[in-house]
Amino acid sequence: MPHKIGFTVVSSSGHEDGFSARELMVHAPTVNGWRSPRLCQYPQEITLQLVERCRIRKLQLLAHQYMIASKIEFYISESLPEYFAPYQSERFQRLGYVPLSDNEKTDFRARELKSVYMDAVGQYLKLIFHKNYVNKYNLYGQVALVAVNIIGDPADYGIDSMSSLSREKLIDHYLGIKLDDPALDGTYLGKLDSISPLDDLAFDMYQDPEVAQIIRRLDEKKREAVRLECYDHAKKLKQAIADLQKVGERLGRYEVEKRYAVEKEDYDLAKKKKEQMDEYRLKVYQQLELHDLLDAQLLIRKNELPLGSVSGTESPQSSPSEPADPRQGEPLRAEPVLEEQLVDPTSSEPVVPYQSPLSPQTQPTTSKEVFSKENVEILPYDERPLPAICKQVDEAVAYVEPEVTEEDVGDAPRTGNAGEPEQLTQKALREASPVVEVFGETLVSGAYSRTWSCREEALLAVYQKLMEVAVDTPKEDLRNMLRAAVFLVRRAIKDTVSSVFQASLKLLKMIITQYIPKHKLGKLETSHCVETTLPHLLSRTGDSSSRLRLLASTFIQEMALCPEVKPLQIIPVHLVKTLKPNSPPHLAMSHVELVESLLAAMGTENSGFTVSNVMKFATGALEHRAYEVREVVLRIIFAMYREHRAAVLEYFPLDDASARRTVRYKTLFEGFAKIDGKSSESEVRAQRKAATEAEKQTKEEMKVLKSHPAALKLVLQAEVEDEEVSISLLTDYQVYEAGKIQEELSSVANYLDNLCIFCGERNESFTEEGLDLHYWKHCPMLTRCEHCKQMLEICSLTEHLLTDCDKRDSFGRCPRCREAVPRDELPRHIKSRICNPAKPENVANHCPLCHENFPPGEEAWRPHLMSRDGCKMNQRRTSLLNKTILLQPGKT
Repeated sequence: MPHKIGFTVVSSSGHEDGFSARELMVHAPTVNGWRSPRLCQYPQEITLQLVERCRIRKLQLLAHQYMIASKIEFYISESLPEYFAPYQSERFQRLGYVPLSDNEKTDFRARELKSVYMDAVGQYLKLIFHKNYVNKYNLYGQVALVAVNIIGDPADYGIDSMSSLSREKLIDHYLGIKLDDPALDGTYLGKLDSISPLDDLAFDMYQDPEVAQIIRRLDEKKREAVRLECYDHAKKLKQAIADLQKVGERLGRYEVEKRYAVEKEDYDLAKKKKEQMDEYRLKVYQQLELHDLLDAQLLIRKNELPLGSVSGTESPQSSPSEPADPRQGEPLRAEPVLEEQLVDPTSSEPVVPYQSPLSPQTQPTTSKEVFSKENVEILPYDERPLPAICKQVDEAVAYVEPEVTEEDVGDAPRTGNAGEPEQLTQKALREASPVVEVFGETLVSGAYSRTWSCREEALLAVYQKLMEVAVDTPKEDLRNMLRAAVFLVRRAIKDTVSSVFQASLKLLKMIITQYIPKHKLGKLETSHCVETTLPHLLSRTGDSSSRLRLLASTFIQEMALCPEVKPLQIIPVHLVKTLKPNSPPHLAMSHVELVESLLAAMGTENSGFTVSNVMKFATGALEHRAYEVREVVLRIIFAMYREHRAAVLEYFPLDDASARRTVRYKTLFEGFAKIDGKSSESEVRAQRKAATEAEKQTKEEMKVLKSHPAALKLVLQAEVEDEEVSISLLTDYQVYEAGKIQEELSSVANYLDNLCIFCGERNESFTEEGLDLHYWKHCPMLTRCEHCKQMLEICSLTEHLLTDCDKRDSFGRCPRCREAVPRDELPRHIKSRICNPAKPENVANHCPLCHENFPPGEEAWRPHLMSRDGCKMNQRRTSLLNKTILLQPGKT
């Protein structure tokens, strides 16, 4: 079975201080790795010596996040040539090269973990690094390697295992057992070439070294328990290993945070992290002792446990290097965070191996080998790609392992016949191991298959299994089946094939509406189903296919309104999270339409929707770049305004004249006015403008006609002559009616003479000039604006200061008393809360002089401003009380 091979660093072309190549011999979350010297010449090289002559099966490289070589070449040799004897360099045989990503897509924050499969025999491995990618962080043109991992077998292991396997096959032949029997899946025969996850580079780079040693010891115990057929103990050990992996990852993260605190000289934080690690480690060890899983040899402190070498065997001690000073402008990063870069096998550059012209050529036996053989003729001799993995012992080839996404399992399938799903890759097997334990590897292979029909059949098979589960099944088994099914549903929701997507929705609906209620699993499991799948469902509402968008949106609405999910209020709360202004239009449109429809169906009472969270969502979404999205958001706001007027207005700039002049808020407030049954601000302004122009035109005409009586007489005579109906044709009745109307008009004109239309006072001195003087100094219903010197009615003073005054930008409206307050005093005024709150207009008027509320209606202003018990702050009222009012005000 291939395993991790230990190595030592024999030589390197150079390194930066504190980043020696010997760092590559240690795998831990806090290692620094190797860096080339600053402003170095290329290529750079590192030579590794393996602990013994080995057959290398897999090579893993962890690249730096921004000091990235454009490509890395591999050479292998049986013995080390004299370093300074160039004529002996042919002893190294070229295997090929791998290209590395320039990492621009991740903004230089992730590290690429490159896995290379090969079949090469030797004891010395040389890595040659070519020129670096240029980026803003790599100021000195360096390349770096954080870690390297070699997996293989001793050189003689292959021959022994082949002969042993041949003997096994011969025995099985006589016993009538087929090697492809499904009953043998997972046995030793099926895993001869598999690689343990504990030997993977990601394991050591994530794990605390001490916990990693314990996990390896427990894994040995587990294999021994399986050999002795102690399966209960093996199961307990398996669960302990899974739990310890999470523990090791957390301790590794703490160690990195402690190292970072030390770099920043924050020793309090470093001490806290150390105490946190010790406490957590002690608690875990006590649990292991409680279950008799930890023997005395494993109870060692960290300071007694050296960092494990790559192979787990002894290696030369490497002194811990000081952490490099973070460079200015360098992206913030956490050292143990490994992010495998997705490599597209069709677009990435293949590994290009070298083959000696003397080596025998073999005929390819697989389609992959045929494809690679065809490509050989296209490339130059030194750049020719060889097949992926060959079974010949003497042939050394390499190829890049394409990384796997959730959408497409890019690894080469190990087996698989036409019409049947491919077997799971190692990565898929690790990812779906809990699901495999529940549903079996065959069904899960179908769910991971490249063939859409296999994926659909797998989901339908899970549907059937869950429908047939007996009611008396133990709760733990029911929950395991539920969570395994939800795992497959979450993966299938992202499927681009419509039928697979619909099958996932069918399965999810059955789980929520039938499976959970039938087995009484409770709200906790329903919450798990919804919370796990909802983000992926929402992402599908932005799909380029309108059919899939509609399916996803409809399903979310149905799920939100079903009796099992509605009381949990999960979907409304998730929907009203902030919508980014630059989110894709399809996704944003579906999002706001979902909020609109569910808000209309569920309301804001005990639904998850509240005035606060809906209005915060709406005001944010109102900034979206798409006009259609903003239109839907306006409908949401208007619907909320109909139900909660005062609460909604608090979220908008009522007192900001400049903001209200923008098109967005202008449309918004015009909609509010229509809902209130009032004329919009633009309509009011248009009416005022028309009335002013008409009045101005009338005055000008009257002025001209009065100064030219002769012209007036001529005009009247012309009108009389042009009249089609003669006065003589009028009946007696019409003459009577015309005379009556004339008398009424003259009586109205006589009544308005010498009368102030605002306060109702009549005075012989109220000629045109006298009225102007009265308005300017004495009328108690009027006042003069101190800022623009305009005369206006007291009842309209507040609106004048906010909208019409020349100084209107220096005033704001208090949301409590609704009065105009200077902007520089407004925050203090609002905070003090000493003003008298204004009541709604239909309940009471609010005086801007004395700040008191009094009865509503326009008629109530005159008694308030003029009576003895009225407004105490109206200075003109006191002079009026000393006069004798000749005529009581009345309504004409």
